Amino acid sequence: MTQVLLENVSVQFLRYREPPQIALDHTNLSIEEGEFVCLLGPSGCGKSTLLNVLGGLFPSSTGKISVGGKSVSQPGPDRGMVFQNYSLYPWLTVRGNIEFGPRLNNWPAAKIATITDELIDIVGLKDYAGQYPKVLSGGMRQRVAIARALAMEPHVLLMDEPFGALDAQTRSRMQELLLDIWSRKRNTVIFVTHDIEEAVYLADRVLVMSTRPGRIIEDFKIELPRPRFAEVVASEEFTQYRRRMLHLLRH
Repeated sequence: MTQVLLENVSVQFLRYREPPQIALDHTNLSIEEGEFVCLLGPSGCGKSTLLNVLGGLFPSSTGKISVGGKSVSQPGPDRGMVFQNYSLYPWLTVRGNIEFGPRLNNWPAAKIATITDELIDIVGLKDYAGQYPKVLSGGMRQRVAIARALAMEPHVLLMDEPFGALDAQTRSRMQELLLDIWSRKRNTVIFVTHDIEEAVYLADRVLVMSTRPGRIIEDFKIELPRPRFAEVVASEEFTQYRRRMLHLLRH
C-alpha cells in the first residue's frame, strides 16, 4: 500500500526585490507502507524542505501531497517529526516529554502509561525516566525525541538529520537503535542525511537529490540483508553503493 505520495510538488520561497527561490522542483515520489527511505544530498538541496512539506509545516507551491490517502495541509498525529536539535521541553522529565502528545490529545491514562513505559524500555532510559533533559547526554536526548515522536503512534516518522550533532560512536549506536525500533514498529520512515554511509546502512531506498533547485535524480534500492550490523559497512556490496552515490553527487 502506498503510504506517501507526492505529485508534481514544487516549493518556492519569495524574496524581497529578488526572484523567487526554487527549493524543490516538480518532485514526484511514492513510498510504500513500512519502507525506510533516506533522502541524500548536499546542504541546501531541498531535503529538509521536502520533509517539512510532508510534515505540513509549510505548503507546497504546486502539486499534491498525501499520506495514507489523505491530503496534507497541516501537521497531524499521523506524522511524527524528529529534528537534529532534539526540541525537548526542558521543564518536563523524560517521561513527561514522551507523554506530552498523548496527554494533549486526551488519550486514556492507562493507554498513555502503557505506551510510555514501552517506549522508555525500548530506548533504554528506564533509569532516567524521572530526569530532566539538562542532565542527559546528546544521545539520550535524541532517544527521548524519537520516543516522543513514536508516542503518538504515527504512520510516518519524519527525521531531519537527527544524528548530525552526535559524535561518531554515539551516532553508530543511535543508528543501531533506530533500526531496532523500526524492525519492531514498522513505521514508514523518511530520513534526511548528507552522509552516504548512513543512508546506505539504514535504508531500503536512497533517493539522491540534486543541488538547488532540488529534485530527485536517482532512486537506489538497497539490497543488503537485514538485520544489518556494523560489519555490513565493510562488505563489497556496501562499497559499490557508496561509490555510485558519491560519483552521482560529485557530478
